[in-house]
Amino acid sequence: MNRQFSLAGLLRLRQTQQDAAASGLARANSRTASLRSRRATAREELAESAGAAGSSASLLAIAASRASAQSMLAELDALAAGAEAEAAEARAEYTEAKRRAVGLEKLETRHGAAFEAFELHAEQGVLDEIASSAWHRKATS
Repeated sequence: MNRQFSLAGLLRLRQTQQDAAASGLARANSRTASLRSRRATAREELAESAGAAGSSASLLAIAASRASAQSMLAELDALAAGAEAEAAEARAEYTEAKRRAVGLEKLETRHGAAFEAFELHAEQGVLDEIASSAWHRKATS
């Protein structure tokens, strides 16, 4: 039996793919968290900006400011939704990469156990042969 796992190269490739998918998932999660934070901060700032209009010009400025803030929030919402979709896709890619790697890891474990059993069986055969030949020598003496 071959000591080397014949699919070791493929296993390394699958593990590399899993690592790449994990880093992609981490980036997507980081971007999503960043956008959530920016969106929450913008909403808090918009809620705190209750200005008192002293004239019609200041009322128009407040209205323009709020319209701009609403537009910015809508853009942040769209970015956050896109980031959430990217994170879900990255999560699916990671899950698939992990599934492929785990199957090969289980095969490698089974191969290692089978190799150890083969080695132990061969060693036991040698020990039996030594014991048997020693017994035969004693019997003929």
